[in-house]
Amino acid sequence: MQLEQRIKKELEENPTLEEGVNYEDEQEREEPTPDESSTQDDDEFTIDDYLNDEDIPSYRLAANNYSKDDKREEIPFSTGVSFHEHLANQLGLRVLDEKQKNLGLYLIGNIDDDGYLRRKLSAIADDLAFSAGVETDEDELEQILYVIHDFEPIGVGARDLQECLLLQIQSKNQSVAEIALARKILKYHFDEFTRKHYDKIQAKLGLTDDELKQAIAEILKLNPKPGGAVHDPHSRVAQHIIPDFILEEVDGEIILSLNSKNVPDLKINREYSHMLESYAANRQNASKQEKEAVAFVKQKIDSAKWFIDAIKQRQNTLMFTMQAIVEYQEDFFRTGDETRLKPMILKDIAEVTGLDISTISRVANSKYVQTNYGIFSLKFFFSEGMQTDSGEEVSTKEIKKILSDCVEAEDKRKPLTDERLMDILKEKGYPIARRTVAKYREQLGIPVARLRKEL
Repeated sequence: MQLEQRIKKELEENPTLEEGVNYEDEQEREEPTPDESSTQDDDEFTIDDYLNDEDIPSYRLAANNYSKDDKREEIPFSTGVSFHEHLANQLGLRVLDEKQKNLGLYLIGNIDDDGYLRRKLSAIADDLAFSAGVETDEDELEQILYVIHDFEPIGVGARDLQECLLLQIQSKNQSVAEIALARKILKYHFDEFTRKHYDKIQAKLGLTDDELKQAIAEILKLNPKPGGAVHDPHSRVAQHIIPDFILEEVDGEIILSLNSKNVPDLKINREYSHMLESYAANRQNASKQEKEAVAFVKQKIDSAKWFIDAIKQRQNTLMFTMQAIVEYQEDFFRTGDETRLKPMILKDIAEVTGLDISTISRVANSKYVQTNYGIFSLKFFFSEGMQTDSGEEVSTKEIKKILSDCVEAEDKRKPLTDERLMDILKEKGYPIARRTVAKYREQLGIPVARLRKEL
């Protein structure tokens, strides 16, 4: 997307640069018929220093990989009411004076997309005094906030997770034993609950296993992000990943291509080359204004030629680097098995390609490849390595995969500690320290054993 915007900017700022058409179509269009030859100019004449056959694009930046069936037409549709509009509509149904409604709207405006009011009421009161000239205090704002707490979805306007869950559990029938118990746990034993110290809760409240399990089940039904319960197309930005490379396996052969769908074919505008041709033929009689105009055109053509060459060099660098990655990780691209990934760092590809490590880093950053097994970030293929007991070099990704599988298959009532995971890895031939196991576990987003415990 950044490249597409950069090309559009260059096309807008440089009049000598233009989007080209298919080279073969252009040649057919430019061949004059007998009737047309008498009316055509010397448009095809060029100045060698600024335009030659190579400038009529000899390379294609746009890959013709898409048929007309792939084109997606944008169809207008109704998006409905946004999350904040939903809250404002409920505020309008309450009996409030003008000042209270304005304070309510201001509070609603400070509620984030998850449904929380994360700013302090004192800070909001200061903002109202300085920006809107409205005098208020925390107590008055809190009274309005209590009104918002009664809105749908229940839990909206909460200032923290505990308040959010309490608002939801309090809206339920308190005569039901497990609901009343769930409220007591959230109100008086929230820290123990978040740390999953269930044994402490059980001891303090004198609960049986079944009573605790039923109360926890009620809490788990609550929504920690009530704002997400309302469909708000304006608060969510869908990020579409457009792969930079397309990799396919055809008849046992891996074929790599560059996805240049959004990169147009670029060339020098012929009108400006004709201007230089006319100037060359009448240089002796050219006026000062004409010389200045030609100097400007030359500078712009030089800039356009440099930009075209830079785009071409970029494409070549991308392909050269990705081809080296494909050859290095061929086993993975043929099987899709993550454990077949070899240890690979930026230096390895830099040595293969002869490019600088910083260049490899820029290529790997925010670039994606589409394979038969999904779309992957190029960073995915880079990992450190370690030796097994047998001396074999393996990728840390293989170790992380084993860790992930072990945690997935564990007994959630007695989750595996980092020490036990370390022992399992050693049994499989991976001599790893406990702190390294903890580091890999954190990188995988897996919490400690205590927080993985379930009843």
